Amino acid sequence: MKGTLFVALILGAGLTGSAVAQDADTATLEKGRYLAAASDCAACHSVHGKPEYSGGVSFSLPMGKIYSTNITPDPEHGIGRYTEAQFSRAVREGIRRDGSTLYPAMPFPSYARMTDSDIHALFVYFRKGVPAASVATPDNEIKWPLSMRWPLTFWRWIFAPTPHKAITRTAGEFTDPQLARGAYLVEGPAHCGACHSPRAITMQEKALTADGGSLYLSGGAVVDGWTPPSLRQENRTGLGRWREEDIVAFLKTGRAETGSVFGSMTSAVLHGTQKLTDEDLRAIAHYLKSLQAADQSQTPWTYDPTITDQLHKADLSSRGARVYIDRCAACHRTDGKGYPAVFPPLAGNPVVMQTDPVSLVHIIQAGAPLPAMTAAPSSFTMPAFNHKLTDQQIADVVTFIRHAWGNNASPVSAEDVQQFSKSMPPSDMADDTPALN
Repeated sequence: MKGTLFVALILGAGLTGSAVAQDADTATLEKGRYLAAASDCAACHSVHGKPEYSGGVSFSLPMGKIYSTNITPDPEHGIGRYTEAQFSRAVREGIRRDGSTLYPAMPFPSYARMTDSDIHALFVYFRKGVPAASVATPDNEIKWPLSMRWPLTFWRWIFAPTPHKAITRTAGEFTDPQLARGAYLVEGPAHCGACHSPRAITMQEKALTADGGSLYLSGGAVVDGWTPPSLRQENRTGLGRWREEDIVAFLKTGRAETGSVFGSMTSAVLHGTQKLTDEDLRAIAHYLKSLQAADQSQTPWTYDPTITDQLHKADLSSRGARVYIDRCAACHRTDGKGYPAVFPPLAGNPVVMQTDPVSLVHIIQAGAPLPAMTAAPSSFTMPAFNHKLTDQQIADVVTFIRHAWGNNASPVSAEDVQQFSKSMPPSDMADDTPALN
């Protein structure tokens, strides 16, 4: 009897141990799934109509066009033969399994800040939680000699931080846990600086973290036809007039009282930030609001009703006013305040007041979808006007919007619009938005 009881206890302990191990594996996999969303992996490695994470997303860079790789566990085309150590080197150091260096379109300088625990969870998720897809990556369209990878080794040595040094920097500088968490997410997994920080002629970010100077998140160069705005506290062109609640709403739903998502950020919210917890979104917002303005010379924006009064009196003498009334006012209103969370305001909108007007021009040319999100199930689409308005008409209405309601930004010419047309995103971009899997 005692022997039977002893065996039963041993078997029970074994079963309990297996269950605990299984729970631990499941928890790690789910942690990896969450980190994949926080790291925006799907936005760069998933194409509409193809298996998730099978790669093929194109990136137009000054040296040519490159395509994202297959990161499913397929052994031939994906990462099925990567060990965890090789996976970690690729993600945090930009070194492929064959030893060559990844193009810095892969934000490994930011991912260098990710902890060993988070990298392990990501590896478990991509090996066990993602179906293998036998999809080959298209050949990059870069002419020789720029197509050679060996010079990238020197780039990596000079500009990319080593993982453990980066992790120590992030972990040891904050006494506020919420601020520390926000810094870790923004500077690490979310790699916000990859788009929203300016780059040098040698293509490295001029600052990788907030302690690298005020250029960090001060606004980036054009990416796929869109200019990433400043995420610092500029009153006109940054987040100076956004509340933390506005940032949380924007990252969760793609829309807020102060603006709506567009361009490349649409995929970032669709595949990434909307899946984060409210706690992490608040940490991100708290961190962004802690960053002082890079441009201290901006005068505060205040609403000017002059144009509104003119439009109410049917005075269409201002350049672009008639086009605005005919094409824009129904959604964005004559007072420029729009219908927030549906049609964004144009009055005081940072994107409208950017020094570079290319984003605003492209939104009018190509349109912009506002897809349904989990917490905001309705979708809306800004129609494309490229074939409905001439370059001069687009220039006139952009100039009108940038000047009205206190925006007071510089005018745009038809020649500017014609030049911007060369980098215009596809007009059917709503159909090109990666699927939400």
